[in-house]
Amino acid sequence: MSGTLNKVMLIGHLGDEVKLHYFEGGNCIGRFPIATNETYTNKQTGERVTTTEWHNIVVRNKAAEICEKYLSKGDKIYVEGRLKTRQWQGEDGQTKYTTEIHVQDFTFLTSKQDTAHEEAPKTQKRAPEPGKASRPQKAEPTGSLAAPEEDDDLPF
Repeated sequence: MSGTLNKVMLIGHLGDEVKLHYFEGGNCIGRFPIATNETYTNKQTGERVTTTEWHNIVVRNKAAEICEKYLSKGDKIYVEGRLKTRQWQGEDGQTKYTTEIHVQDFTFLTSKQDTAHEEAPKTQKRAPEPGKASRPQKAEPTGSLAAPEEDDDLPF
């Protein structure tokens, strides 16, 4: 096999709100962390141990705006994308590195009903539950960056 593959699939919970940054020309980028957990039993002590891994997520343009509108800290999301490593010079002159997941597809996994009991005022920021919307939707709370839409009217 001569090809290569750079693909990441994660299901996790947002660790913070989506932060948007707009550029000249109207493009934007959204960033947020998600946490994934692994739970196992320590064989020596018998206690349950949970470890958390944090991932830096990057979404662009329309997808970033959708994520900012419908996601809140603690929400569960599925993301699919590619690993990219960036480097820059810190204020101290040292070269810094970070690894990010650049999202190509995503699905919101937290529904309005899941969060209605927790925070009633925030339910309007949530994505509609699949199959429960009162009007038709082109894409439920999922997104794909493969074919950007030209229409600014969101179906939800």
